[in-house]
Amino acid sequence: MTAVEAPASGLVLHTPGGAEYLFDPGALCLELLTTGGPGPYARYEILHRPADLVTWLGLSRLGPARPATAPAGSAPPAVDISPEQLSGIRALRDALWRLAAARAHDAAGAPTDYAVLNRAAAHPPLVPQITPAGDAAPPLPADGDQLASTVARDAIALLTGPHADRIRECGADDCYLIFVDTSRPGRRRWCSMERCGNRHKVRALRARRDPADRQTAP
Repeated sequence: MTAVEAPASGLVLHTPGGAEYLFDPGALCLELLTTGGPGPYARYEILHRPADLVTWLGLSRLGPARPATAPAGSAPPAVDISPEQLSGIRALRDALWRLAAARAHDAAGAPTDYAVLNRAAAHPPLVPQITPAGDAAPPLPADGDQLASTVARDAIALLTGPHADRIRECGADDCYLIFVDTSRPGRRRWCSMERCGNRHKVRALRARRDPADRQTAP
């Protein structure tokens, strides 16, 4: 956990049918992967404008954020993200997707993706703050380069740390969400028990009841 991270609480995601479920990937850098990605994941892209990144930031473990385009008379802007910085963060996210997926399958990853990670990490990161009550406060104000640096540094810490061999891809055959298994036994299989874990239980139950369904159960 980096200095600017808050305890993990997870993100609320939606199934294609609209149902909500909680997904905790276990690291800030892996939370960014839920915003879209390279290749087939491009259809899930949600970072179309700088304000979209601000929205994600407010939902992430970094805490609430106020957009730079706040109404007149409101508090000073807390996040200033340029279109160029947004493009850079999307490129960083795509590189992280490839690196995390490679690590989940015991592969090394491409040098070009590590170079993207290192360039982003070279910028100053977000600055942690504390409230008078002694609680961690959102590390704001900030800009896009600081956010990218913080995400990249978090990824480097994950890929070089004690949980590097616990980066996993969801065990469901139609789900590719990536998480780091921080559980003590290290046996986490699913992105979410209430989503893919529950689907597996239902299929296994059907297979026990009807032998014809056994080949469809993962």
